[in-house]
Amino acid sequence: MRLFATVVLLFAILVIWTSRWSVLDAKDLHDNALNARPLFAQLRVQRGAIEAADGTLLARSVRGPRGTYRRTYPTGSLFGHPVGYANIALQQLSGIERYRNDELSGRRDELGSLADQLQGKRRQGNTVVTTLDQAAQRVALDQLAATGSPGAVVALDPRTGAVKVMASTPGYDPNKLGDPGVFRALNGAGSGAPLLDRATQSSYAPGSTFKVLTAAAAIDSGKYTPASMINGDSPKAISGVSMRNDLGASYGDITLTAAMTNSVNTVFGQIGEALGKRTMADYMRRFGFYRRPPLDYPASEMLASGERLNGRLLPVTSPQVDVGRLAIGQDKLAVTPMQMAMVVAAVANRGTLMEPHLTDRVVDPDGRTVNRIAPRVAGTPISATTAAQVNQMMRTVVESGTGTAVQLPGIQVAGKTGTAEIGATGANLTQPSFVAFAPADNPRIAIAVTVERSQGGFGGTVAAPIARAVLQSLLH
Repeated sequence: MRLFATVVLLFAILVIWTSRWSVLDAKDLHDNALNARPLFAQLRVQRGAIEAADGTLLARSVRGPRGTYRRTYPTGSLFGHPVGYANIALQQLSGIERYRNDELSGRRDELGSLADQLQGKRRQGNTVVTTLDQAAQRVALDQLAATGSPGAVVALDPRTGAVKVMASTPGYDPNKLGDPGVFRALNGAGSGAPLLDRATQSSYAPGSTFKVLTAAAAIDSGKYTPASMINGDSPKAISGVSMRNDLGASYGDITLTAAMTNSVNTVFGQIGEALGKRTMADYMRRFGFYRRPPLDYPASEMLASGERLNGRLLPVTSPQVDVGRLAIGQDKLAVTPMQMAMVVAAVANRGTLMEPHLTDRVVDPDGRTVNRIAPRVAGTPISATTAAQVNQMMRTVVESGTGTAVQLPGIQVAGKTGTAEIGATGANLTQPSFVAFAPADNPRIAIAVTVERSQGGFGGTVAAPIARAVLQSLLH
């Protein structure tokens, strides 16, 4: 009996131990970097296709030698950043290829995989259909290239969060990334960092485009209305340091609406001081600052927006923050184009911020939709009343203010310009930006444009025309 009990005990230990390796720790074994079996297995898997919203093929797998597959990208560099690349042999993935790797590679749980093997089914990936618009993406890249400077454009549907355009220049052709030497070259000094997705990974001083958020916080807090009178003289001491308006213009006592129309720095600097750091910090977090965007995209390829010092996020309540200059989009403020698109999308959508998403649906090899991405609310940073008032203020910017270059025939546009000075004093280098949505009375597209370097250009002359061309493409 003792011998029998010993054998049973040893048998039980054997079952438990083997079950631990094959069932409980199966995922850890699969994901272990030293385990080459999943890599070789994926080389034999026909990954699912990636398509644009209109069905245009953006990525597909073609058969190679000895039953393996390789990835090709029919549109080349057009969707290099959002779609990304999948070089299985080099274990390098990015963009949608990385975020949706399980669906694209047909990976299932252990029981599902065993059932497929017993039925003789060959592992095959699902197709990912995106929300991206091919024509508008091409317009955005062409317009950015024409400036001769790096930059980014993000356009999304404020009602659903569907991303229509996510463009970044310089770009790259994922078809050419088969050689590890190419990666080193593209990441080397003087390459222009083409692998960097400036729409989500680069942070810029937003300049006066940030006044949209400041105005929203001012009105929603109850301290101001669009008709509030504020002195717009220049210069004016803000946080103990002299602040000037563009060209040194003084406006006297003007309404908040007029201050937005003419982008009066001294007015918004005073508003920032009056609201205080805690209120500004509260509204920034409501709009999504200080965390990565809730986008279906790899977390390592996204950056959180906010005040930054030495590369790290700095709380707005820090003594090192100048809230007056923060309110006009300066100080240490660094934002991504995706974040600014989310800000104007919330205003456009009557105060409700939707989660941005690149994927519309996932379709299995038999043509059945196995996952449809439903619109999800990320938050309600401001009231519908506040959003309507800021909407009207942004319309005046386009009608008679600094944003007239974005006007479209028969379509009312609401927008805001921004121009940040960069480089050494006297270098005359600027960083133009523009945010907008249209049609203003029933917004279908919200957009953010940033041009990294311009020789003395302004948001209204450099970035606004890019926004106009993309809006025209999407609203045709």
